[in-house]
Amino acid sequence: MNGPDAHAVAESDVALLARIRACTQCRPHLAAGARPVLQFDRRARLLIAGQAPGTRATLSGRPFDDPSGARLLEWLDIPESVFRDPALVTILPMGFCHPGRGRTGDLPPVPACARTWRAELMSRLPAVRLTVLLGMHAMRWHLPAPPKSLTEAVRTWHQAPAGMFPLPHPSPRNNGWLLAHPWYADAVLPALRAQVRSALSDG
Repeated sequence: MNGPDAHAVAESDVALLARIRACTQCRPHLAAGARPVLQFDRRARLLIAGQAPGTRATLSGRPFDDPSGARLLEWLDIPESVFRDPALVTILPMGFCHPGRGRTGDLPPVPACARTWRAELMSRLPAVRLTVLLGMHAMRWHLPAPPKSLTEAVRTWHQAPAGMFPLPHPSPRNNGWLLAHPWYADAVLPALRAQVRSALSDG
């Protein structure tokens, strides 16, 4: 798309992102307040569908600016320069603001966020070739049938719709799960990396 139409689309995207970053609808449910964190560009080929930003990402304004991000980069096998390039990688958590801490970790994403913004954002991503689904909240929104369990969804990743790849969340809190399921590193990660390379290639 070139000319006036492309300019109008770009302006529309900028306006939408400004509205999202100014959103405060979930503030009553957010211990840290409303500070939306996302990375978006309609040219992106890879979509990371996460859960919600953690404390460090909220402070820096950069998605996955924490140990989860370091592990995710290792899983995807891409340099950080690629990961941080919105023209290649869009990062849309299910909740754009840190939901606060619970007894066993971060609270779930506030559902109102996805209900308000996600469909419109997804409609503006025509170039996405691969969507990586991190955790059950992302899987329940993106997959046509909710998985029975995270383990089943990840083990049967090849049965997901084309262009969808379910994964556990890369949080250190999932270290136990990773140790209990060595097949993940042996069989799933090589397939993931191959699909990521294909999605980001110019071919």
